[in-house]
Amino acid sequence: MRLVFLGSGEFGLPTLRRLTECHTIAAVLTQPDRPAGRHRRVTPTPVGQWAQAAGLTVFKADDVNQPAVIERVSAVGADAGVVIAFGQKLSLELIAACGRLAVNLHASLLPKYRGAAPINWAVINGESQTGVSVIGLAQRMDAGPIYGQAVTPIGPLETAGELHDRLASMGPDVVLDVLQRFEAGTLQWRPQDESQATKAPKLSKADGWVDWDDSPRRVCCRVHGLTPWPGVTVLWKPRDLPNGPGFPLLLRRLEVGKDRDDQRATGTMLEGFEVAVRGGTVRLLEVQIPGGRAMRIDEFARGHRLGAGDRLEPVRERAT
Repeated sequence: MRLVFLGSGEFGLPTLRRLTECHTIAAVLTQPDRPAGRHRRVTPTPVGQWAQAAGLTVFKADDVNQPAVIERVSAVGADAGVVIAFGQKLSLELIAACGRLAVNLHASLLPKYRGAAPINWAVINGESQTGVSVIGLAQRMDAGPIYGQAVTPIGPLETAGELHDRLASMGPDVVLDVLQRFEAGTLQWRPQDESQATKAPKLSKADGWVDWDDSPRRVCCRVHGLTPWPGVTVLWKPRDLPNGPGFPLLLRRLEVGKDRDDQRATGTMLEGFEVAVRGGTVRLLEVQIPGGRAMRIDEFARGHRLGAGDRLEPVRERAT
C-alpha cells in the first residue's frame, strides 16, 4: 500500500522503519526544524532526520491543516495514513486526504491515559501493565475506535524512559497487523468505553518533585515515572552541613526498602542508602548530579560522602 506517515518524536521511528520494508511511504509529514539541546542548534525532528536520510519525501509545516499542505498530501494518492507522536491536531480534511484509513499508534491501553504523557502517568500511578493501541482518528483527543492493542507488564524498577523504548518496539507489529487486515477487508473495530477514560496531561519541570510522606511504593513509582524527564530533584544536605544550601541531586531509580518503627523524620538517609518515608523506607539505586551521568549508588558514594544522617529535601519548582 501507499502510505502517508505523520510523526515527529522517536516513538514512531521503529514503526516507520518497518513500514518502509513492507509498504511504500508516499510522504512523511513532520514538525519543522527547531532549536534543541544545550546549544539550541536548529535540528530536524527524529522522524524528519531519519526520513530525509532514507530518501523519503518529507513535508514540514507549522500548521499541517493549511489548504496548501492538504493539497500536497492528497496529491500523493495514499491508501492510508499512520500517525505516531506527531504533535498537531489533524483536521477532518487532512484525515480524508490521507486515504481510506487513518490510524494513530498511542502508548497506552485506551481508553486509559488519553493525552500527552501516557507512559509517565501509567508508571506514576503504579499500573501493573500497559501497552499500545491503534485507533482511528477522531476530533476528541485519543477517543477514536480501537483497531488493535498489545499488552505488556511494567517492571517494578522500570523507568518511563525504558518503558517508552519497549512500547515503541511493540508498535510495528500492531500497526502492520491493522494494515494487513485493512488490505484483506477483515478489519474490525470496537468503541472505547468512555466510563473508563482517564487523562494523561503533559508534564513540566514543575512536576519533578517527590513527597517522602507518601508510601514506599508510591515514592518509587513517582521517581520512575518522571525518569528521565523532568526528573525528580532533591536537595542533598550532608549531616555535617545541616544549615547549608544543599546540593541538587536527581533520583533516578529506587526500590522499596524495609519497614521501620523508628521516629526519624521522613527524608532522612539511613544505613544502606535507604531513605525514611511514611511507613517504611526506599533504597536509592541510581542517582545523578545535574549535568552529569546517572550512577549506581555504590559508585556515586565512592566519590561523595552521602550516608546515614544526611537529609534529602524535596524541591518544588514553580510552574511557568
